[in-house]
Amino acid sequence: MNPSKVVRDRLGKLTDLPNIGKVVAKDLNLIGISMPEQLVGRCPLEMYRDLCEMTDTLQDPCVIDVFMSVTSFMAGNDAQPWWHFTAERKRLLAGASRHRSDRKEDA
Repeated sequence: MNPSKVVRDRLGKLTDLPNIGKVVAKDLNLIGISMPEQLVGRCPLEMYRDLCEMTDTLQDPCVIDVFMSVTSFMAGNDAQPWWHFTAERKRLLAGASRHRSDRKEDA
C-alpha cells in the first residue's frame, strides 16, 4: 500500500502495510509471516536471507528496503516509502562486508 494511505489502526492484513502489495505479501508468507503483528521485532536482513533461501534466488536488494520500511513502521515509526531506507541499507551492507573481510584477515 502507498505509505500515504496507511492507517495504523486498520492493519488486518499484510497489504494494509506501507509498501506491501500482493507479490511482497506472498513473499512474506513464504518466510512464515501472514499477519502484520508478526513483523514486530523482526530483522529485515534476516527476513531477506530467509526469502533468498526459500526461493533459492538472490532477491533484489531493494527487497531489504521494503522489509526495513515495514519493520520500522511496525516498531511505531511513520510510514515511509521503501526508497527512504536505501541509503541505510547500503550502509548496513557495506559495514557487514567490511566486518566479514576483517574476520577473514584474522583467520
